Amino acid sequence: MNKQYWLSWSKAAGIRALRSMSQTAIAALGTGAAFYTVDWKAVGVMSLMAGIVSVLTSLAGLPEVQKP
Repeated sequence: MNKQYWLSWSKAAGIRALRSMSQTAIAALGTGAAFYTVDWKAVGVMSLMAGIVSVLTSLAGLPEVQKP
């Protein structure tokens, strides 16, 4: 696979990971706020894990990136 493919894949996977991390952070903050406590370390760890899982899932393929 060529360099252009990997650049496109990296951009698409990065956007997906950022979305997943943001959604996880919002959910964790909402849950913490409901109990009047927000554990920022836990929010960060959960968001980071969501990003890692998203990138690993993207290894299976991204529909918006065409294989050469």
